[in-house]
Amino acid sequence: MANYSIKLSLIIFTFFFPRQLIFCNSQNNVIKGGYWFRDSGISTNNIDSTLYSHLFCAFADLNPQSNQLIVSPEDRDSFVQFTSTVQRKNPSVKTLLSIAGGRANRTAYGIMARTFNSRKSFIDSSIKLARQMGFYGLDLDWEYPESTTDMTNLGILLDEFRAAINTEARNSGRVSLLLTAAVSNSPRVNGLNYPVSSVARNLDWLNIMAYDFYGPNWSPSQTNSHAQLFDPVNHVSGSDGINSWIQAGVPIRKMVLGMPFYGYAWQLVNVNNHGLRAPANGKSNAGSIDDGSMTYNQIRDFIVQNRAKTVYNATIVGDYCYSGSTWISYDDTQSIRTKVTYVKGRGLLGYFAWHVAADQNWGLSRTASQTWGASSQEMK
Repeated sequence: MANYSIKLSLIIFTFFFPRQLIFCNSQNNVIKGGYWFRDSGISTNNIDSTLYSHLFCAFADLNPQSNQLIVSPEDRDSFVQFTSTVQRKNPSVKTLLSIAGGRANRTAYGIMARTFNSRKSFIDSSIKLARQMGFYGLDLDWEYPESTTDMTNLGILLDEFRAAINTEARNSGRVSLLLTAAVSNSPRVNGLNYPVSSVARNLDWLNIMAYDFYGPNWSPSQTNSHAQLFDPVNHVSGSDGINSWIQAGVPIRKMVLGMPFYGYAWQLVNVNNHGLRAPANGKSNAGSIDDGSMTYNQIRDFIVQNRAKTVYNATIVGDYCYSGSTWISYDDTQSIRTKVTYVKGRGLLGYFAWHVAADQNWGLSRTASQTWGASSQEMK
């Protein structure tokens, strides 16, 4: 009888347990993520979803009166159809409903996170909305908590969010929704520390926004790479951010590195001084009227139309171009290729792009996807 029990246990372990592991982890073997929003420049049926494993539909927002998650009437149809549309080209792509974003009212999220009842209203409505619209998960993009109290409450919010997601899945018999968050490049932002233990415990992964280090509106006096992977001078870079999250206690397999499909345009003081950290007078007229930003496809058009000189800097892993008094920081295919090689070599879960519509003929998206599939030497 004892031998029979041992044999039966081995059979169960051999044939059932590995299948459970595969089932639980198959969605998160690698993240090839990308964000989309309705006014980004392309419709959902034009997204090449074959180049992505996960697509984030942005943004749902908080109703500050009810503390419930809502989608604007203008966005509703495209959000409802998002999953079915992108899965026509790639049936295996997973979709997440992204919440808040950089233009959301951050104070309203702080107020919502203060009490159990308001947090519950937000969480329950988020889960309900994600299910109704056919998403596989939720992505919280709170940029950024404004106080130590906000950060503490964010940790509580994530604890309760995870518990509610697990309860909903258990009661409904459905696979649990994914729970992710877009976070700053460092676990410390604007002098405040993220609730790292809660972040690490409750999130499936972190989308680390490894960009916007410099820009003509907030660092106007000199040019610089806004998304460099390495920085031997000031140590403000994607790799430094990854290292700081690791040191804070987040597992490396819960990290996804953000890559910008856009850049920033500065105006040079002297057209003959056009390197990194060259003197500048804020934003160039070539960029956006708000912050000097340009999408990758706009940058490529600028390069062609102005016969701009392009430079890839292998030390920092970043590109820039210049023509006349305009100087633009961005990532081209070599930077994307090197970043993805780094991500794979370090053992991160993957990468994401902000945003997919900014690409030109899917060149950056294809480079990233193909690089992950190619063999690469580990980078430290």
